[in-house]
Formats: sequence, C-alpha cells, structure tokens
Amino acid sequence: PIMKALTTEKERKIRMVQLRTVSKREKILFPAVLLLLVALLLPDAAPLLGMFCFGNLMRESGVVERLSDTVQNGLINIVTIFLGLSVGAKLVADKFLQPQTLGILLLGVIAFGIGTAAGVLMAKLMNLCSKNKINPLIGSAGVSAVPMAARVSNKVGLESDPQNFLLMHAMGPNVAGVIGSAIAAGVMLKYVLAM
Repeated sequence: PIMKALTTEKERKIRMVQLRTVSKREKILFPAVLLLLVALLLPDAAPLLGMFCFGNLMRESGVVERLSDTVQNGLINIVTIFLGLSVGAKLVADKFLQPQTLGILLLGVIAFGIGTAAGVLMAKLMNLCSKNKINPLIGSAGVSAVPMAARVSNKVGLESDPQNFLLMHAMGPNVAGVIGSAIAAGVMLKYVLAM
C-alpha cells in the first residue's frame, strides 16, 4: 500500500535499462574493499560485515567451490534451524507478550514503513536529476529483508506492466539495505558498549 500510495501508474510502468555486466575482478574486489573500509572506519561492525564479505568472496572467487557449495546449501540450513530453535526455546509467552516486546515489534513495523517510503521518495527525487528514469518501486527494496523486499517491488511492478521485470534492479538496493543495517548495528554496538 505504501508503494502504490506514493507512485503513479505511469511511474510504476517505468522500464529499467539493462544492467551492465560486472567483471570478475569487480566481484572479487568489492568484498575486500568494503571490509577494508568498514574495518578502518567502524571496527565494531567489521565482524558482522566480515562474514558477509567472506561468503561473497568464497562464491565469487571460484577457488573453494566445494566449501562455497556447502556454505550456500547445507550449512545455511543447519544454522537457520539452530538459530530458530535457540530463539524459540527462549520465546515463552509470559516473557514475549509484554508491552516492551510488543513496542519493539511496533517500532520495527514503523521502521520498515518509513524505510519503504523513504526509498520510493528518494528514487522519485533521483528522477528529477537523472536522464535515465528510475522506477521508484526499486527504492522500496532498500530495506534489509532479502530477497522479499526485492520480490515485492518486482510483483507490484508486474501488476502495472506484466513485461516490467524489476527483480534484478531491486536486488541492488536490497543488498545495500543489508550492508547499511549491518553498519548501523555496528554504530549502535559502539555506543552501547561505551556506556
């Protein structure tokens, strides 16, 4: 509803141009440069982003194919199960259904709404300055819900124009949202640990 409220039918039908091919060198340098910058500027976020960069580097380098395949398939499923079990074991109703916890959930929903709206509005602002028009729906994918935010942007775009595929274009802001969230978590950790 936020995306549809902030965009016109014409804006939702904007077709994005084909993305350029990214070279193998760029794919390998990106995680290394990102981690170096984060480690220098915000060391508290380095471990969190380091794992993101390490996984990306393993996949893109092609050197450790078996290890990369294991991490992408088997290991991620095992870790997800254990994470779900450990969180679920501590999630008893008398501790969870408290005003403070429900307030945190409400703040999360509001933050996602603001992030979605800000992304759409920023894309509209960019359209005023750029010669290549940007579909504002991809701005809504700039939250750290991978890949669902990008899929929702694509779905809303397909409702307006069944030939308008925005998924790959929306994945860019989606991954940027993940990186931004990890950096924000690092900043928050820095201030919380300093107290």
